[in-house]
Amino acid sequence: MNRKLFGVFSVILVLSMLLAACAPAATQAPTTASTAKKIKVINLINGVLGDKSFFDSSNRGMQRAAKDFNLDVKTIEAGTAAEKWQPALEDAAANEDYDVLVVGTWQMNTFLQTVAPKYPDKKFMIYDTSVDYTVCKCENVYSIMYKQNEGSYVAGVYAALMSKKKTIAAIGAQDIPVINDFIVAYKQGAVAAGIDPSKIIVQYIAGNASWNDPAKAKEIALAMYQQGADIIFQVAGGSGDGVFQAAKETGNQAIGVDSDQYTINKDTNPDLAKVIISSMMKNVDNSLYRAFQMYTQGTLPFGKIETLGVKEGAIGLAKNDYYNSVTPADVKAKVEQAEKDIIDGKIKVDTAFK
Repeated sequence: MNRKLFGVFSVILVLSMLLAACAPAATQAPTTASTAKKIKVINLINGVLGDKSFFDSSNRGMQRAAKDFNLDVKTIEAGTAAEKWQPALEDAAANEDYDVLVVGTWQMNTFLQTVAPKYPDKKFMIYDTSVDYTVCKCENVYSIMYKQNEGSYVAGVYAALMSKKKTIAAIGAQDIPVINDFIVAYKQGAVAAGIDPSKIIVQYIAGNASWNDPAKAKEIALAMYQQGADIIFQVAGGSGDGVFQAAKETGNQAIGVDSDQYTINKDTNPDLAKVIISSMMKNVDNSLYRAFQMYTQGTLPFGKIETLGVKEGAIGLAKNDYYNSVTPADVKAKVEQAEKDIIDGKIKVDTAFK
């Protein structure tokens, strides 16, 4: 190499070193939720979405958790035919790609007790019921239960105070413990607020389609309104829409369940929404969101049951703008006092569970 070429090469080398020194340092990809491995979740529903109540609430919680905690959520609707629920769970557990499988309602606990021990490396959550940890090796299952009786007591207080005819009612989907847990406490709260026990009408829809039979619920509700009730508490899932329709047609009122059903209906059916003076919310969405927050933090207590109530914000009346506009100040004060007394242990709320 001659001196001229050597000089050119030296200049290029020096310039390259200077440019490298001045260039910004390479950065590593941030280890955020967006770049971390997604948590794969199966949300198995033993029913269908669109009930504007229980399952829609669970789905809202899952979608919110998916956004905030980097979940990849696949929802499977097993339909309303009960004979399909166990096969759907077994198929999902065996064949889906998941880290956590979520299922709910008392109809599914015995099925999960059989399935979960077969997959000890997987995690399971069940809500609104619990597996029996004494009969299954279910250390990989986290159970959420709710003190729906606490919220129903408050709903009974509210219905009694809001009733002009001093006759109220409740419609349950089925005559089963979890529904009766709502109803016994609703009656207790109403009596505490001054309603004669004989003026509380209770009826069940029953039948295989009891959770998704708004026509039957409407028929029952119309009869209750004819008997003198002016407020009906519906504890019937998707059937509850029939109660609201009956209230609308007769100029009466209703109390929703599980979700804030006024807010859900106000944009799509504002006239129907106006009959829903409040809802006894079983905040399935908040409890599932909380569960996945704890899961990502490594603090979720698998192998155990957590029972959530008014104190934890998992249960309570919907106090939306409509509630605030139709509810007198003295009634609001009495509702808040009932909630406080439950939290403080001054009121022992009746339950259907022994």
